[in-house]
Amino acid sequence: MENRIHLDNVTIVLHHPRFPENIGSVARCMLNMGISRLHVVSPEPVDIDRALILATHAASGVIHEMKRFEDLKSAVAGAGYVVGTTARKGKSRKVVKTPAKMARALVPVSRENRVAIVFGPEDRGLTNDELRNCHELVTIRTAAFSSINLAQAVMIVCYELYNASTEKNTVFLPKLAPRPELDAMYGQLKDMLMRISFIQPDNPEYFMDRFRRFFSRLPLQAAEVRIIRGICRQMDWYARKCYEDGKSGRQPDFEKNPKGE
Repeated sequence: MENRIHLDNVTIVLHHPRFPENIGSVARCMLNMGISRLHVVSPEPVDIDRALILATHAASGVIHEMKRFEDLKSAVAGAGYVVGTTARKGKSRKVVKTPAKMARALVPVSRENRVAIVFGPEDRGLTNDELRNCHELVTIRTAAFSSINLAQAVMIVCYELYNASTEKNTVFLPKLAPRPELDAMYGQLKDMLMRISFIQPDNPEYFMDRFRRFFSRLPLQAAEVRIIRGICRQMDWYARKCYEDGKSGRQPDFEKNPKGE
């Protein structure tokens, strides 16, 4: 099956942008590259008039159709695959792609899934906690000075996405699990692993970040997430049953939970 990236399934997410004018410049860059879906995470309403100044008349539709969210989780909730942008490296940011490699990898993903590309605030970028909402990371390589204007960064990423939309590709990926289902699975998995003392409660995210990176390499479909959550529920049921049987002096049996809970 011949396949190209579906730009209609790509959403640019601006997390706490500081200046409305930057939102306008981003809208113009998006329109240049054929992308029109814009989400803005902002606790306060966006000054549309200031944003429209730099969006120009051509990109005004992107501004008028953009959606505002109170938090990042809500902004990416409808996406099956989330990419975070970062200029910093560290233990939690080891596996980072270039925009070109990221764009090519998204070709099969975008056919059946919404894709969100998240850009952080102009002054600090995305934190480690915010990056936990992402399946993978992308960075724009620079020489000595790594700080790039927000609109310039969006333009570079969108340019590579547009290039990928003009190339042929034969790989296909089915519909992936949406972000809320993944977050629920990670929460359930963390709770179970803490209860059986596989990970310690004083720093559970250290190991959970490894699980996130592991599962992001697959990536998981909705049915596979349900299987993992079902295993966690069964482990929880049986652990509680063994505990209760031990308190009452009964021998625990190995029958399956009849309710599957």
